[in-house]
Amino acid sequence: MLSLVIVALVTVAAGLIVWANDKRHGKYGIALPAGVALAVGMLSWTIFIWLGFGYQPGLTWIPWVLPMVLGAAAAIAVVVYLGRIRTARDTAKLTAALRL
Repeated sequence: MLSLVIVALVTVAAGLIVWANDKRHGKYGIALPAGVALAVGMLSWTIFIWLGFGYQPGLTWIPWVLPMVLGAAAAIAVVVYLGRIRTARDTAKLTAALRL
């Protein structure tokens, strides 16, 4: 259970760091990257433990490290995708409003 708590704390922190370093972070909320990172980290930890990686010699690092990496990567992917999409949509809506 300790590994689950550490995974949760690290993935939330990674999501917040990703949000803080994004220059378009005003386009989405602060909880989005942290929530996505937490969800991916918890789900992957559960899957790795269910598959038995936490109890095999030499593979115990998988449920400790890999969920944190996957959670941070998911947060980065969401930020990149939503930042671009929402910026383009906001620009299109502003252009349409100014043409009126």
